[in-house]
Amino acid sequence: MSTVSAGRAAPRLTVPLTALLALLALLLAPGARASEADTDHGTWGEVAAVVTQDLDNGLTRYQAGDTSGAAAAFQRAYNSGYVASNLAAVVTDRLGKETMTTQKDAFASLRQAAFKTGNEQVLSEGVASLSSSVTQSAAQLDALTDLLNPRDYAAQRAATTATERAALDAAKTQVNTGRGERTWGEVAVEMTDLIDRGVAAAVSGDGRAGSDLVNQAYYGYYEKLGFEKTVMSAISGDRVSQVENQFKVVRKAMVGGEDAQTVTSAAAELKSMITQDAATLDAGAADQVNPVKSFLTSSFGQALIILLREGLEAILVVAAIIAYLIKAGMKDRVKHIYLGILLGLVGSGVVAALFAWLFDSASSHQEILEGVVALIAMLMLLFTSNWMLSKSSVASWNAYIKDRTQASVSSGGVWALASLSFLAVFREGAETVMFYQALLTMDRGGAASVWQGFAVGCVILVAVFLLIRFTSVKIPLRPFFAVTSFLMALLVVIFAGGGVHALVEGDVVSGTYVQGVPTYDYLGVYPYVETLAAQGVMAVVVVVLAAVSLLRRRAGAAAATAASAASSAAASSPDGAASSASPSSPATAASAASPDGAASPASPAGQPAARSATWPQADD
Repeated sequence: MSTVSAGRAAPRLTVPLTALLALLALLLAPGARASEADTDHGTWGEVAAVVTQDLDNGLTRYQAGDTSGAAAAFQRAYNSGYVASNLAAVVTDRLGKETMTTQKDAFASLRQAAFKTGNEQVLSEGVASLSSSVTQSAAQLDALTDLLNPRDYAAQRAATTATERAALDAAKTQVNTGRGERTWGEVAVEMTDLIDRGVAAAVSGDGRAGSDLVNQAYYGYYEKLGFEKTVMSAISGDRVSQVENQFKVVRKAMVGGEDAQTVTSAAAELKSMITQDAATLDAGAADQVNPVKSFLTSSFGQALIILLREGLEAILVVAAIIAYLIKAGMKDRVKHIYLGILLGLVGSGVVAALFAWLFDSASSHQEILEGVVALIAMLMLLFTSNWMLSKSSVASWNAYIKDRTQASVSSGGVWALASLSFLAVFREGAETVMFYQALLTMDRGGAASVWQGFAVGCVILVAVFLLIRFTSVKIPLRPFFAVTSFLMALLVVIFAGGGVHALVEGDVVSGTYVQGVPTYDYLGVYPYVETLAAQGVMAVVVVVLAAVSLLRRRAGAAAATAASAASSAAASSPDGAASSASPSSPATAASAASPDGAASPASPAGQPAARSATWPQADD
């Protein structure tokens, strides 16, 4: 069992880590940059000539019957000639957003029309019109004496961007010690200052730098200092979703190159929300929170619940194995189980260190990793909840523990026994590490509370283990597994919403905000189409898996009943009686000698058979 189980468990734990490493490599890889040839022009008229040449090339390809080649040429005219040359940005800045939007839509219309036959007249007129518009805009730009030529403009913009990037990177290395003695109003002032700087950068033409500054206000202050969680508990989750969506609106406006009025208006709305919430919190709203809600949403409460939820299953598995070994007269091998526990804890520590390194090195991509971790944890929870549901009957659980333990005992190896407890502890430990990493990332200001909840949970788990190990207390398996599997299935749905929400906040998934949908952070419910759809899909998956598991259990019970009836019928026949009186195998003899009729585990070579090998049954 040990080799097979380890082989199965290793890929299950390795694949998520490999996926995270691959994702991290992609996230941290430098993005593609436009070729210098796109900006190496002395006048804007030269840029317009390049655009016109690509448009004419696309029309020629279309007339030759090459529709895909025509579409590619039109796309190149837009990407390389119009955007990468900075012509689009300069047209927006000097001639107006409306002019740029009209030209942008014209490029899109040409690409769409190129994929269909019979559009030669439409394309001819479209190419002529767009070429004329771009050429006219270029002439207007060249007439502006204060505007640099494309080559010098690109160099100046690159230098400005490099300076702003360096300032942002330096700001990211500064240690934020938390809110400290500052009021929420003072924190809001610091946030609005960052947002104002972001607006200035975006209006000057560097929307990406502006977006980074807004992100710094969100991740470095709104999340890190506990502003978000305090608003959620003291005001409402709906308010948090409104503020988060407004952050996203501002970032999109900056990156999308919206005009100054649009960016400024969106930022003003965001700053107003932050200032209002800070004033509400400073007025004492945080002191009026329901204590139960406060505990469930606190870092301490979540850390405690996570550890108890994961630790109880590992304790149940380990305690059942130890009980079996003792009752089977193999108390000397219990130390191997404890060795496996120790190795499982060490392995979990290694996973914790790996994840800490991943998150610390991810800098601005932490929200993306947070979402990935939540979704991986969701898949692990889905597997675990389905497994526990399949073991919710006493017979299934006893058979599971007995089969695994007997396989290890028969091998006679130290590592075979140790692997039993190692896999139980390491699996739960690895899951706990993932949950804790997500918790610490989402609430960096509450690290002390997280570790306090962890410490209390450890004390409770040790007490439970000692109670089960050294007393005759028996855990009612059916309600334990039924309730636990239900809670884990609920967590699958919660993590689905939370994981996708983190990706929405990281701009990996395009969030479609839904007005009127309430926010329940502790249930992973957010007013986005994408998060609600993810939860709906996972809810269906959970229900289907539960139904399949239930049908399999019923089929197994029916088969067992039929087999028992057939065995009784055979025993009542003359041949069956003779057969049962003369066991034909050692296993049958052992089964007949065993008080519960179950075969005793095979003894290791060179050792006497274990005495009193009665399987310790669990209470229903």
